[in-house]
Order: sequence, then structure tokens, then C-alpha cells
Amino acid sequence: MSSGADTHDVFNQSPPFVGVNLFTSDPALGALVEGVPQAVNDQLVAHGQAWGSPETFELGRIANQYVPTLKTHDANGMRIDAVEFHPAYHALMRRSVAAGLHASTWDATDAEANVRTLARAARLFMTSQVEAGHICPMTMTNASVAAIAHAPDLAEAWLPHIRSRQYDSSSRVMANKAGVTIGMGMTEKQGGSDVAANTTRAEDSRDGLWRITGHKWFFSAPMSDAHLVLAQTIEGPTCFLMPRFLPDGTKNAIRLIRLKDKLGNRSNATSEAEFDGAGAYLVGEPGAGISTIIDMVTLTRLDCAVASSGLMRLALAEAVHHVRYRKAFGATLIDQPLMTRVLADVALDVVAASALAFRLAESYDRAANNPAEAAFARLMTPAAKYWITKIASPVIGEAMEAIGGNGYIEESRLPRLYREAPVNAIWEGAGNIMALDVMRVLRKSSEPLEVVLANIEDALGSTAKSTLNVLRAATAVALADEGSARILTEQLAMTVAAAALRRRFPSVIADAFLETRLGKPWRSTYGMLDSRFDAKAFLNYVCPAV
Repeated sequence: MSSGADTHDVFNQSPPFVGVNLFTSDPALGALVEGVPQAVNDQLVAHGQAWGSPETFELGRIANQYVPTLKTHDANGMRIDAVEFHPAYHALMRRSVAAGLHASTWDATDAEANVRTLARAARLFMTSQVEAGHICPMTMTNASVAAIAHAPDLAEAWLPHIRSRQYDSSSRVMANKAGVTIGMGMTEKQGGSDVAANTTRAEDSRDGLWRITGHKWFFSAPMSDAHLVLAQTIEGPTCFLMPRFLPDGTKNAIRLIRLKDKLGNRSNATSEAEFDGAGAYLVGEPGAGISTIIDMVTLTRLDCAVASSGLMRLALAEAVHHVRYRKAFGATLIDQPLMTRVLADVALDVVAASALAFRLAESYDRAANNPAEAAFARLMTPAAKYWITKIASPVIGEAMEAIGGNGYIEESRLPRLYREAPVNAIWEGAGNIMALDVMRVLRKSSEPLEVVLANIEDALGSTAKSTLNVLRAATAVALADEGSARILTEQLAMTVAAAALRRRFPSVIADAFLETRLGKPWRSTYGMLDSRFDAKAFLNYVCPAV
């Protein structure tokens, strides 16, 4: 007789959610990239298969369990300022670099040439579901190119290495590496979003390098081959590219003080750093640092929205998978009205967030040849980043609750998703900064708002009139009272999300979102759909059984 329970004694548990093609199992994602060239679609299918495999999910788990460690000195007492990662982290980095997450925005050709941002967003969306920490260097490297472009000589030297599809984790000078990644170092102890308060100083050494002395409170991905940093010159805040190794091969004067002990994003290292005359290259004009990095910041905000949408998607998929198998009170959970309505209500936000993020990505692809799309992107980037990243935590929390105790323990993926969710709301501008950026765009020109309103009207048709009036009124109030800017920012995001839903999905989905989010007073929990909407059919559409 067995002294303990055997596996055959375990019943009424859902099977593991593994071995899933993250593209083909997600009809919403398929709808959001509908119309891309077949070659791009085929590549997304392959990406979804590779990243949804049990092996890749396990790499994500291990990379977060065995977190990076800082080694300041070697055995002989020499300063090395190195961060050690588990091989699982390097395996994830290798896969993402090979997939072009770090640079495909800048070198996509052939079938992907006209949908480069959209296609990369789809890959990022799927990748974030498996492991989001290593996406930080992917995002920063991709975004850095927009800043480095302000220094043509630097771009000529660095871009071939950035665009490489080979991940090279070795510690050596850039010229001798198969590929490189770029990090960021902007914030200091006395100023977060207010980078004008930085005290780090830069002096021109007249040998092609500037010498930078000071500190960075958050020095992201310290093992990157270079970091974009802000430092004060006589002219004001200025942008620089600070390599880990100088051209002669010597280690730059960058001292890693400690690694941040973060709530989430555990696989990725974030450090505090001090510079003692560290060499760096000027990027852009002296004093123009903030304007130099603005395009880079914009790209990181898009990634925050896309990655947060991915986190929510996986949380929802896990929850729906669970309730299809779990029974309680004599019936499967998915057949019980309260559960189906809660998860269908959650699914509305998940699909709306994804639709908004991918509509924004589309505008980036069209912006160069379409001024209206460029105006749309200017206004909707901070608005989308604000709303999408803010709803991620409650969405994942509700999914965790649907799973119950199994969703709360560390063997589940839900705790990691939940800890990961807040970072995208904080990184590259917290909520108030996003609302202020919306106001900054509106004060500069009325064109972006008119473009966005036209998009809404085109998608929503006759139902849009009252919604447009609300947005115009909210804009007028916010322009007169900056303290109400969050109300406008959220309304903009949700209304454009509804318009994006109407463009890509059955009208009943947009109708349900409009009625429950924009047609009624604000509510703080999920499960408010009434019986007119077929909650189970909606769940089966968004999360088909796999």
C-alpha cells in the first residue's frame, strides 16, 4: 500500500498550459496583423511555435529563479564590474536577437519592409508572454538607434554591430564583437523623470571623447556594450554614448555599485553606477540632450504598451485554460455564469489593449509618408502607454483569482506576470508624465486631436457623435485645468481602443466595450457584463481550446 498520494490520485486539476503556438492559438493576434504579407505571417507562426514550446517557457522560469549577480572584482583584486547571468538568460537573449527584436525596426526588408513595426510588435507581444525581463535590452537597443542617428559617424561605426543577428555576451571592445546591445542611463538620485535636474557633468577632452563624472541611480542592463546617458554641459543636458570598453580595449571608468533588488523584472540586471571621468561620445548637439532622446523614448513607450498587452494575454489564456477543466459545485467553472462573465469582462480589456497597441504600431509604419498618422502617433503614444500599462496589474490579478490558490504559488506563472506588470507603467514616464505629455501635444497643435477624432468617427460611425463631444469637452477642461489631464488621457485611450476593436473584430466586441467602459459610470472590478452578451462565446473566440 502506498504511503503517499500517487499522481493518479490527483484529479480536478487543469493540465499544464504548455506546448502552445502563441500565434495560431490567439485569434485576436491573428486579426490584429491580418493583411501582412504571407511570408511575414509564416514567420510569426514559426515564432509562436518556438516561443510557446515547453523548453522556452522553462528558460523563462529558470532565468527568473537564478537572478543576475554582481562581481565587482576578480580573484586578483582587479576591478571588473561584471554581472553574471544564468545560461537560461543568455539563451533567451540569443533567441530574441536572432528574431530581430533588438533591431528589426531599422533593417527590415522584402516582405516586412512596410510592416516592420507591426511585425516586430507581434513578435514582442509573444515573447513577453514567456519572459519579459530580457526584453529590456531588446527594447533599449532598438530604441537607441533613433538617438544614435543624430551622430552620423557613430551610427556608421555602431549600426552594423547593432543590426547583427548574433548575440555576443563577451566583454570586449565593440569592434571585436559579432553583435552588440545598448542600454540607458538617464535618471539620478535627485531626479527621476525630471532629467533636467541631473548633476552628472561632461567635459570635452578634445580627443574625440568627452569625460563624464557623476552617477546614475538606474543604469539599465549594465552588461550592454554601451549606454546612452545624459550629462550636463555648459549648454545644458546633453546626450552621450558611453561604451563599456574604450577603442584601445581598456575598460571604461564605469563603476557598478550594486544591483537593484526589484519587485519584478528579475532576470534583467539594473544597477547603480558611478562614472569617474568615463569616456563617451557626443550624440546630437550640446544642450540638446532631451530633444535627442525623444524619439528613443517614444519607441520604448510603444514597447511598454505592446509588452503589457502580452503579459495580460498570457494571464487571460492561463485562466481560461484552467476554468475549462476545473469543476466546482457540480459544474465546470467555465459553465458557471459568474466565472464566464468575469473572464469575458477581463478579455474585453485584454483585446482592447492589444488592439490599441497594434493600431499604434501601424501608425509608426505609416508615419513617414502620412502626416496624419504621424500626428496620431504623437498624441496616442503617451495615451496608450498610460492606459494599457495601468490596467495590466488588475487584469493579471483577476486572472490569478480565477485560478485560485494555484495561481498564487510560485510554480505558477501568474506571480511572475503580476510582479512584472508595474514596471512598464513606471519605465520611461509614469502616469502623470504620460498625461502631461498628452497635454504638451495638445497645446502645441490641434491637428493630432482632430486626426484622432477623425479616426474614431470613421470606425464608430453614427455612434461616435456623443463620444466625440465628450472628448472635446474633456480636452477643453484639461487645457484649463491640468489636474484633470488623466481623465482625458484615459478617455482618449479607451475610445481609440474601441475604434480599433471595431476595425478588426466582430462588432459585438466593440459594442460591449463601448457600453461597459464608456457608456456607464466608472467601475473598479470585473464581471459587469449583463446577459445580453454571450460571455462564453466571447471567451471561446478570444481563447480557443488548445
